[in-house]
Amino acid sequence: MNDFCPVQRDPAPEWYGRLHVRTADLSPASWLTERTLGHAAMGTVAGVAAPGFAAYARILHPASLGEQPVRWSTVAAAHGTRVTPTTRWHGVIGLDQDCLNRSDHGLPGVWDEDPGEGPTPPDVARALIPALGRHTRTPERCWFGLWCGYGRWEFDGIPTFATPGRDEVLLAGTLTDAVSPPALDEFAELPDLWWPEDRAWCVGSDVDLTSTYVGGSPRLIAELLSDPELEAHPVAAGDPVG
Repeated sequence: MNDFCPVQRDPAPEWYGRLHVRTADLSPASWLTERTLGHAAMGTVAGVAAPGFAAYARILHPASLGEQPVRWSTVAAAHGTRVTPTTRWHGVIGLDQDCLNRSDHGLPGVWDEDPGEGPTPPDVARALIPALGRHTRTPERCWFGLWCGYGRWEFDGIPTFATPGRDEVLLAGTLTDAVSPPALDEFAELPDLWWPEDRAWCVGSDVDLTSTYVGGSPRLIAELLSDPELEAHPVAAGDPVG
């Protein structure tokens, strides 16, 4: 007897939180596909947040202690390491990459949960939104990409657009709608990609990353780097993302 039970997936929703799922006309994403597939290598900053911007920032997803966020710099200080713009999490905690699946790591009183892998965490996204809104003329008209492999929704039959290594469902909404998917389901992921109609910036993340990357103007990136709510570092388009 075969005991295998396939995971039940729900039909793709018409709305993903307050974001509208586009089932036709993917032209708003054509510029992104052309840029990334023509000029960005997979595994680089530009491959995640699109090439062609004047400046880029890496926003670190926090670790946690008792569900409270903990900065990488705090963890690094406790472990006697340091955080650079391209440091990976395993380097911060002094472990080999192969050891990251162990369940016994952590440092009492400092951190007990690794940074979340995947799209931008909601709290980080909320901290990003005010600055992003100040650096676009179209905060009420934004576009988003969601990897079709996330969650429990069956996106087969929904048209997608390509970025390096991923096929994305196109969503539409306002900038503040980016954080609305958990209203649909508490485990719903935020979009991987965000950009405004005027293409003033691009926010990119990925299922395998513990950081979010932002490409935009030098003024936007400087504002993100100085924001006390964010742990951010300047990076270049060709830097590796891990």
